[in-house]
Amino acid sequence: MTDEFFAAYETLLKRWPSGTESFTLSSPYGSTQVHACGHVDAPPVLLIPGGGATSTVWTAVAGSLARSRRVYAVDLPGDAGRSAAQGRPMRTVEDATGWFDTVLDGLDVPAAQVCGHSYGGWLSLAYAAHAPHRVSRLALLDPTDCFTGMRPRYLLHALPSLLIPSPARTRAFLRWETAGLPVDREWLEVAALAAQLPRPRIVMPKRPRPENLRQVTAPTLVLLAEHSRTHDIREVAEAARRSVPAVTTAVVPGTSHHSLPFGIDLDRLLPAFLAEG
Repeated sequence: MTDEFFAAYETLLKRWPSGTESFTLSSPYGSTQVHACGHVDAPPVLLIPGGGATSTVWTAVAGSLARSRRVYAVDLPGDAGRSAAQGRPMRTVEDATGWFDTVLDGLDVPAAQVCGHSYGGWLSLAYAAHAPHRVSRLALLDPTDCFTGMRPRYLLHALPSLLIPSPARTRAFLRWETAGLPVDREWLEVAALAAQLPRPRIVMPKRPRPENLRQVTAPTLVLLAEHSRTHDIREVAEAARRSVPAVTTAVVPGTSHHSLPFGIDLDRLLPAFLAEG
C-alpha cells in the first residue's frame, strides 16, 4: 500500500514546473523532504501543508509562485510524505518552532515568506510569533486552531477517519467537506491513500495566546474558504483582526477548507500578496 501512495504522490510532482528539485534536509527531529522550484536567487517562500495533505497539495499554485519566487514546499516529519520523524520527538510547540528553524537554516535562508494551509497555518503562525525576524510575510489559508475552534459537526464527520483510518473513510469525509466544489482528483487520491500509512506523529495544535499573536510583525493575509465546514469564517476573520497587528482577511469564493489550495482565485490572490513584499 505504501508503494501505491508514493506512486500517486510522484504523479502529482510530475505536474510541477520544469526544473523542480527534490532533496532532504537533516535535523535533530529527523529528515524533511523539500521540493524546490523557481529561480534560485528569487525571494524565498516556504509552503507548509495541512495534516495528511503532503507538499503535493501545492501543485496548483507552485507554478504561478515560481514565476517570481524561489518556492520551497515541505512534507511534515511524522506525517504522510517523504519526511521522516527520527531522533528527537516533536511533541511541543517549542519542538515545532525548533524544527522550523532547522528548515530555514538548512535552506540557508535567514528569512522567508511563509504560507500555511489548515494545520500548516497553525505551524506557520506559531513560528511567526516565535521568530518574527525570520518571517517577512505570512499567508494563512483557512487556518485551524489559530483564532477559533473547529465546528463540532466538522469534528464529528472527521472522527471515523481519525479513529479507524482507511482510504474509503477519508474519501467520504473529503466528499462531505468539499460538497461538490472543484478539488484535484489526483491529490484526493494522495490524501485517501495516506490513511494506510502509519498513524501520524505530529505536534498537537494549541491555540496561541493573545500576547503571543501580538509578536507577529509580518504583514499577514488570512484567506478563508467561502464554504468552509471547518469553522465559522466570520468568527475567524474577526478574531484574526483583533489579534494580529498587521492582518488582512479575505474570502476565496467557491472553495471549501480542503479545496482551497486548488481554487482559481487563490492562484491570483496568493502571488499578488507575496509580490508586495
